[in-house]
Amino acid sequence: MIGLAGIENMHLGEFVPPLGATLLYLLLYRRRLHSLAAQGRRVPAWRRGCFWAGALALTVVQLPPLDGLADGLLVAHMLQHIVIGDVASLLIVLGLTGPVLAPLLRMRYSRLLRWLSHPLVAVTLWALDLYAWHLPVLYQLAIRHDLVHALEHACMLWFGALLWLAVIGPLPKPAWFRGWGEVGYLILVRFLGAVLANALIWGQSVFYPVYRSPDAARGLSPLSDQNLAGGVMMIEQILLTTAFLVWLFARLMRRDEQRQSLLDISARRGVPLAAERAERAAAAGPMAADRLRERLLREAHLEPENKP
Repeated sequence: MIGLAGIENMHLGEFVPPLGATLLYLLLYRRRLHSLAAQGRRVPAWRRGCFWAGALALTVVQLPPLDGLADGLLVAHMLQHIVIGDVASLLIVLGLTGPVLAPLLRMRYSRLLRWLSHPLVAVTLWALDLYAWHLPVLYQLAIRHDLVHALEHACMLWFGALLWLAVIGPLPKPAWFRGWGEVGYLILVRFLGAVLANALIWGQSVFYPVYRSPDAARGLSPLSDQNLAGGVMMIEQILLTTAFLVWLFARLMRRDEQRQSLLDISARRGVPLAAERAERAAAAGPMAADRLRERLLREAHLEPENKP
């Protein structure tokens, strides 16, 4: 049997709350999927897969052995933050659609979510959260107290999700943000992260004394552990930023092609179409652009019959 000391060493207060919250997310998501499927509005399989993968990643990194390793190695703790704040949050947001969020958006306080996911608000809150939790006093408090550690991880997930909602979420976005505004937003996010990563890489003093004891078994001194954590953070940012920028540029090119295609059909068939409407349809995605294209062709087909 596991004694009281063994139970305490398991850090139940650290991973039981996030596991309970993750289970609740999964139950609510599954219930909404069934409700939409009954209405004939099934969520695409790849989106469902992204949500499940995000929840799985969120769970795995908060369980032993990685969770216990994060209490003794800064680089392991950094990996936790990367998975929770960047990867899991991104995958979870990819699993969300307008219909999935519809019940939430009908609630009384849904305007708060719309405001929080505004790009300027989301990036500000994300940056404040990132730097606040990496202050020595809060970072070490999280290592020493399980419930604080659980709160730290919850904040990483929530503010990371807001960050991605502002870019790829189904909520309305400002007109100025479409296109190059999204690219600038992503570059700003990675610049803010790079400042912290460089501080860890090039710092010549140990920022978090809680990690001061050398890990002889792994050949890491506290300073090299800190430098390595910054390097892992920097590499992850470079890879994720590169992949996301490629995706954004591809989407911008596809959006411009769809917008121009709609305008070309309008000009050839003599059906009026405002450039702003074509832009909105292209920005809404292929399905919206296809619906408008079909409508233009239908109106062009009916136009001669309506002429005197």
